[in-house]
Amino acid sequence: MATAKKRSGKLRLWLWLTIIIAGLGAIAWAVWGDGLRRTGATGTAYAAHVACSCRFVAGRSLDDCAKDKLAGMELVSLSENPQAKSVTASIPLVASETATWREGYACVLDEWEG
Repeated sequence: MATAKKRSGKLRLWLWLTIIIAGLGAIAWAVWGDGLRRTGATGTAYAAHVACSCRFVAGRSLDDCAKDKLAGMELVSLSENPQAKSVTASIPLVASETATWREGYACVLDEWEG
């Protein structure tokens, strides 16, 4: 009987900790989320454009192009669509931007609002 109460107390503690952490995360997102989205959109747009140029203008592999990311861009991931000749840079749950190679223009960002 004592172990059942002990388990119930631990479960209640974990439940409250989860609620508190989720609440703090929601508050942080409300306070800093807009700035994070704007900064993320700018960073992913930059990374997509540079990686697209590296991949489809310079002809390097996407893995090699990923080495060109600036310090602080560790969360930005790159993916390519070889058929569309485009590169998408994204930060999970924050921002995603795509740049596409176009004849006569090199790499152009898809329409976005920054």
